[in-house]
Amino acid sequence: MIDLDELDAAASARSFSGVVTIDVGDRRVVEHCYGFAHRALRVPNTPGTRFAIASGSKSFTALAIMQQVASGTLALSDPVRRYLGADLPLIDDDVTIEQLLTHTSGIGDYLDEDDDWDPADYVLSVPVHTLETAESFLPILGGLPHKHPPGARFTYCNGGYIVLAIVLERVTGRRFQDVVETDVFRPAGMTSTSYLRSDELPGDVALGYLDSDGDRSNVLHLPVRGNGDGGAYTSATDLHRFWRALHDGAIVPHEVATEMTRPHVIVPEGPRYGLGFWPHPVDPAVVILGSDAGVEFRSTHDPVTCTTATVLSNCSTGSQPVLDLLRASWPDLLTTT
Repeated sequence: MIDLDELDAAASARSFSGVVTIDVGDRRVVEHCYGFAHRALRVPNTPGTRFAIASGSKSFTALAIMQQVASGTLALSDPVRRYLGADLPLIDDDVTIEQLLTHTSGIGDYLDEDDDWDPADYVLSVPVHTLETAESFLPILGGLPHKHPPGARFTYCNGGYIVLAIVLERVTGRRFQDVVETDVFRPAGMTSTSYLRSDELPGDVALGYLDSDGDRSNVLHLPVRGNGDGGAYTSATDLHRFWRALHDGAIVPHEVATEMTRPHVIVPEGPRYGLGFWPHPVDPAVVILGSDAGVEFRSTHDPVTCTTATVLSNCSTGSQPVLDLLRASWPDLLTTT
């Protein structure tokens, strides 16, 4: 089991703000909260606080796509041009749904993580309040040349997951967020998870802060509503529910979940990637993670022991010592739970 004194020390090292939980089956064995959900009003983070999880939401997009694949509406081998029509003409006609899911499409990225930018920078080229539906991203997705030919290698691409969201909107006739909330969150029992507008957050949601001190939030740095590449809000309890539902076959059939969480590509830096999920170096555990302005997040799940370790933070800085401690403790955690 993780040493709680070490956890407190890791949280103090860089003024961590957020929640750390470890769930095993029906038991929560670790639950520590730090910092404030609303600094100006001194509202503390609690076990029930909901946090944005940035790119952790890509797994939800992938699951919604794979539901369409399982039903026969889409195929992994489908060229995405079939659904884009004349939109985004610089996307190569050979790019497939599977390549978008695995970050191997090579398409240019509207939010390129290889560029030199800081979470506090204003990186979006259009007013954030205009970015609500997947279709609304079309103006900032166009005009971006390919980085490499389709399928050549792994290149992490936020824009690819926005394109997947556009595909979902066009094949279902529904807004992307409605598709995911109905088809993923509801069958998973994730009653506290939603794509909330950043300018009207409920009282149980943590504001995202750019720095370890001060009250400057991320409201002008991110799309007003999360979309295909990230931005859902959730709680630690809902994340454990999510993992259990995924591996119980409640969201997609077992064989589909297995296909999504197995390694499909090797990332140059060493990790592996599936279809919207990061297979853990210690099989059969699986990881989802995200980082953005005012957000740091990681959730790791082992389906054999039904163990979930989650870090949710509402600050761009401060999480690394906590994440490092949980990563180092993971093998011991599985043998003692």
